[in-house]
Amino acid sequence: MDDDAVFKALADPTRRRLLDLLFARDGRTLGDLAGHIAMSRYGVSKHLAVLEGANLVTTHRSGREKRHFLNPVPIRLIHDRWISKYAERRVAALVDLKHDLEDEHVEHGHERERGNEPGDDHDHESDHGNNDERDA
Repeated sequence: MDDDAVFKALADPTRRRLLDLLFARDGRTLGDLAGHIAMSRYGVSKHLAVLEGANLVTTHRSGREKRHFLNPVPIRLIHDRWISKYAERRVAALVDLKHDLEDEHVEHGHERERGNEPGDDHDHESDHGNNDERDA
């Protein structure tokens, strides 16, 4: 397996999007895939050729129809090469932590946005201080 071809194929966001589409539903045609990508069928075809060259996508012809299928094996082989079975649990824990922190960040971001809206029912006394002390 050529790791460089796999990394090159995965480096492009359009190719990753194509893989995501095939993950969601395998066996798609070029026309179906091109309908989800903002580029010409020819451009999508070139991206699919790179994915096929990296063995990340396989095809099957049925008459005039060519269907594309995700092949996750090269990604798994890279995973196995770089993450030992002993490190797997630690890496999984770090990934879970990353997702939890990202979710928490999104939740707090929305609370902050809501807290700054006009007409909030929040007690703003602490924001303005006690006016009685300044007047005295």
